[in-house]
Amino acid sequence: MLWTSVSKSKKILWAAGLICVAILINLILSKLVLFFEIPIYADCIGTIIAAMLGGTLPAVLVGFCSNAINGISNLTTLYYGIISILIGVAAALFQQNGFFRSALKACIAVLTFAVFGGILGSVLTYFLYGYDFGEGISAPFSLAIYNHFGFSKFFSQLSADFILDIIDKSIVVAIAIIAHRLLPLKLKHLYSHIFLFDPNLSEHPHQFGNYKIRRSLLRKVIVIVIIAEILLGALASVTGFVLYRQVSVGKFTDIAHGLTEAAAVAIDADRVDEYIAQGENAEGYLKTEANLYKIRNGFQQAMYLYVYKILEDGCHVVFDLDAEDGEEGSDPGSIIPFDPSFEPYLPQLLKGETIDPIISDDKYGWLLTVYKPLKNSEGKTVAYVAADISMGEVLIDQAKFFIKLLSMFFGLSIIIMSIVLEFVNRGIVNPVNRMASGAIHFAYNLEQSSVSSIQELDSLSITTEDEIEYLYKALTKTCKDSVNFIIRLEKAAERITLMQDEIIINFAEMVEARDNSTGNHIKKTAHYVEAIAKELQREGKFSEVLDDAYIAKLKRSAPLHDIGKIAVSDLILNKPGKLTDEEFEIMKSHTTEGCNILTKIEENASDSMDDDYLKEAIEMAHYHHEKWDGTGYPTKIKGEAIPLSARIMAVADVFDALVAERIYKKPFPYEKAMSIITEGAGKHFDPVVVEAFCRISDELYKNRTVLNHKHSGEGNAA
Repeated sequence: MLWTSVSKSKKILWAAGLICVAILINLILSKLVLFFEIPIYADCIGTIIAAMLGGTLPAVLVGFCSNAINGISNLTTLYYGIISILIGVAAALFQQNGFFRSALKACIAVLTFAVFGGILGSVLTYFLYGYDFGEGISAPFSLAIYNHFGFSKFFSQLSADFILDIIDKSIVVAIAIIAHRLLPLKLKHLYSHIFLFDPNLSEHPHQFGNYKIRRSLLRKVIVIVIIAEILLGALASVTGFVLYRQVSVGKFTDIAHGLTEAAAVAIDADRVDEYIAQGENAEGYLKTEANLYKIRNGFQQAMYLYVYKILEDGCHVVFDLDAEDGEEGSDPGSIIPFDPSFEPYLPQLLKGETIDPIISDDKYGWLLTVYKPLKNSEGKTVAYVAADISMGEVLIDQAKFFIKLLSMFFGLSIIIMSIVLEFVNRGIVNPVNRMASGAIHFAYNLEQSSVSSIQELDSLSITTEDEIEYLYKALTKTCKDSVNFIIRLEKAAERITLMQDEIIINFAEMVEARDNSTGNHIKKTAHYVEAIAKELQREGKFSEVLDDAYIAKLKRSAPLHDIGKIAVSDLILNKPGKLTDEEFEIMKSHTTEGCNILTKIEENASDSMDDDYLKEAIEMAHYHHEKWDGTGYPTKIKGEAIPLSARIMAVADVFDALVAERIYKKPFPYEKAMSIITEGAGKHFDPVVVEAFCRISDELYKNRTVLNHKHSGEGNAA
């Protein structure tokens, strides 16, 4: 546990080191290009390098922290943090999918970064500051586009930002790729393990044995987290927007109230009727009007400022200032009809009472209007000072807040999501994947190497200290118990197989012992069959059938080829002279009797014996006296219709009979025996089998005495 704790501490230090160094790269390079007045930004090189080394988490932390540090001196920089975060996320995805190893794909990455930095950044700037080109890096370029192409200020600035960002991100990506390639491979592997980031994931899809993962657990978690973040973000943004909308209207209402309060102080209410009657000719009118302009200019949000005396016939103009957009105000003394939206308030206005702010949408536009009663020295309302603020200004204010809210919320949400996903990946997905991989590897390699599979499971060392660790321990114990059980079963099966073989050999020897002339015939023919089959395999003959497993079955089956002789009388088996036709027919029945005996064994003991092995034994016993030309017995089949096992046994059986001493004959010399075998090729025997046998017959003949000693301890010469 102590070693694990120390290892974790080292990993945390390495991770923190990467993040700090990457942040310094962003800050230092951005300050340097600003100091030397180089027309690029160079503020996300560290972010991209962090993404290439460690994936999403370090990249988004570096991107946001870089903006946060710059935001100490300029708070609005924080709102651009979402751009740096998106660039970090995209860089991690591009690295994981090999985009930085291809020039063409690297260009796609550059364009993507330019969309985030140029287009999204330009839109953010529009909502936060509006467009008047300003003094930024792209300002001269924007102005040139505006003057030469006639674009609007918005599209001129957007175009300039996007083009300059393509140049900037091309340089940034090139530097990041070079820096990443220069880093030691050991360091890259270190960070990929610290952050569980596989930069070659797309080249090695999740695959366990023959099973390929189509929907990884991590992707499902990512989708769930993203959906949750979007829903939460939408709810928080709408709630915040609704609340701020009330605050925003109240703020602009306060501004309008302040404007009317200041204007009311500047007007001599006792001279209102004089101002209406004489207009600009009235003493002090122009001076008061000038003061009103100054007051209005101090409130940038104000669109209109005017003073009306409300009478039954309409609004009598006292002051009506020209609008900043050039729209001229009405002359003093003129009468303006009531707007429909004000008609509900006429009774209060005619009485000189205070009314609530009014939001109207008529011929003067969508306005927020505040009316303040102008009272004379006697306290009587003689007119109203009114201020109009465009609701467009209110909406812009609300839009700015909404954009700031979205920028901050989703920026922080991506960071939180990255941290959550890192913990989920580290604490759930990665351990589960490792267990799944180990379990599948165990399942698919159980027959080949069960011990190494268990060692692989043990080496996972999953220590999450929760249900996953308990599951891992249970899985490991289950696999170990399974392996031990399988080992015991294999040993038991091996003992049973050896016992079966021994019983079969003894049974066959008991049958053979009734024939005094055979002399270890079954053991020698089994050896010959194996040797012939291996030679055919070496030559590539019958490759669709002859493999090591088939040859092993042939060797096990061979001793049973004459099992049917148990049904033949001893008198016939041991007759020293030539058999009569009737006796020979009885002798030939040993093939069908052997087939019947073995078939019954197969039917009665198929659950406890090797079916394939018995099938070969049945075929060999039944057909080993068939001939290639169809003149054999008992079924007179010919050619390749005769099973391969029986065709091989036919050569081995006849050869041993020829060179061995029997009651009714002396052993044939090797040359004579081989002459009979070769003459029988294509008639009695399969010519391919004979050809293979000829290559090994001399060695088999020389070793026959050794076989006699080996199997029975007897030394009779053949």
